[in-house]
Amino acid sequence: MTYDEIFEKNLTLSTEFSLYLLEHPEFADTLPDKAHVVLLPKNDLELCQANLKAASLYGQRDGDDRPLVYVEIERLAPIRSRLVNPKVATQAEVKAIAA
Repeated sequence: MTYDEIFEKNLTLSTEFSLYLLEHPEFADTLPDKAHVVLLPKNDLELCQANLKAASLYGQRDGDDRPLVYVEIERLAPIRSRLVNPKVATQAEVKAIAA
């Protein structure tokens, strides 16, 4: 897996994790203050291993004693659209809407 692939997948995971925390503040309350969160997707072994490796390298840094918290993620649910009743419109209908 390339660096760009790891970055993209972690960007998606971290965005979804942030949304989860907003929807489930009680889960956020279980995390230590200022913790580094390591996301471990159980359905993507290669990304899970890459994140564990990055976490182990973080643990070797000096001067930063913030705790590491490992969060196992079973999987991401399918992306769903939030559109309500989309309709294909003719040019005449669009002109009527714009008038």
